[in-house]
This record gives sequence, structure tokens and C-alpha cells, in this order.
Amino acid sequence: MKKEPRPVDVICQHSRDGTTIPMKVRVMDDDGQLQSYAIKGFKDLSHSGSREMPDGMYVNNSTLVFECFISDFGRQRLIRLYCEQNEDVWKMTVM
Repeated sequence: MKKEPRPVDVICQHSRDGTTIPMKVRVMDDDGQLQSYAIKGFKDLSHSGSREMPDGMYVNNSTLVFECFISDFGRQRLIRLYCEQNEDVWKMTVM
């Protein structure tokens, strides 16, 4: 089932070996307010070839893909972050 990706702001840390570590995500809620969430844990799913993700997003080797856990009002939620390296635009889907 395809989930509609939402544009988001992402704060990342870059290690000296070039890996990207997502730290925080900021998204506009349904009321038009910006909400910030710290990323509690993540799994890097990047660089595994061209494929369709379970949420319907199509990715390739140049797409950064992270499965992340955030805490939303005390409830842990799973999100996926996507970024095409040549576009520098982050998108998010909620599982």
C-alpha cells in the first residue's frame, strides 16, 4: 500500500567516514504547526539497490533510506525517511 510522503526537515550528524546519522525530524502537523521529534533509534536501509519499499516508495542506490523510531505523546512510532542525494529534499512516511 502506497503511503503519501510528507516533506520534512531533518537534522543529521555526519561522521568522519561519511555516514549520515538522523538525529531529529520536524514536520508540519494537520493544524499547520511545526512539531519536532527526536529520533530514538534508526536502521540505515540505504545502498541496497533499486527496489520498492513496503510503503510503496521506489528507491535506488543514490537514495538515503532510514527506518526510525520517534516518540509521539509517549507512543513509539515507526517512520521512514528518504532523501535523494542529488536533490537534498527529505520526505517521510509513517508506518
